[in-house]
Amino acid sequence: MPDLSHLWQRFLLASSLLVGLVIGVAATVFGYSNLTTVNVRWSMLHVDGVPLWTVAVIPLALVLVAGTLYHWMDGLHHFTEHMRHRRRVHELEAEVASLRAHLDQVLEMPDQSTSRLPRKPITTELLAPVGEVSTPALPGPSPDLAPADGERKTSNHRAARSKRATLTVAADPAQPAAVKTNGGQVTAPTEPED
Repeated sequence: MPDLSHLWQRFLLASSLLVGLVIGVAATVFGYSNLTTVNVRWSMLHVDGVPLWTVAVIPLALVLVAGTLYHWMDGLHHFTEHMRHRRRVHELEAEVASLRAHLDQVLEMPDQSTSRLPRKPITTELLAPVGEVSTPALPGPSPDLAPADGERKTSNHRAARSKRATLTVAADPAQPAAVKTNGGQVTAPTEPED
């Protein structure tokens, strides 16, 4: 939704101008139609022979002038607060820039100037060569795990299959294998030789 505050302020300004014009026309008509004089007695103030239109128009004009002056002073206050805030923001930005420059100097970081050379020369030391250790390569996937019809299996199935290692045990026919039964050891029966 668009910001309508600017349009609303223009509407209020235009409507206040129209109301002021209507009040001015009404005061003029009232002044020309009421030319008789009256005596004004208010507390200690006694004024005789005052035109009737001034009794109504003068207080109204005073209220409008006071409201206008109050509005101008309020706007001037907001303007001075805005300028004070703006000046403080500029001061804080300058302080942040000086602190950043000081921090760069303390940490020996390069500054933002056109020179890209460091302030202090950088010295490097060569490390002693480390003997190369040969690591045996892992065996690749065995061909019997590949699908025969050329279809690809799912990645989870392939990953699970490729992580398994097959162990082969060479059986020694001279030594019979021990068989465990219920926690005890029994030698496996050997076949009779012919």
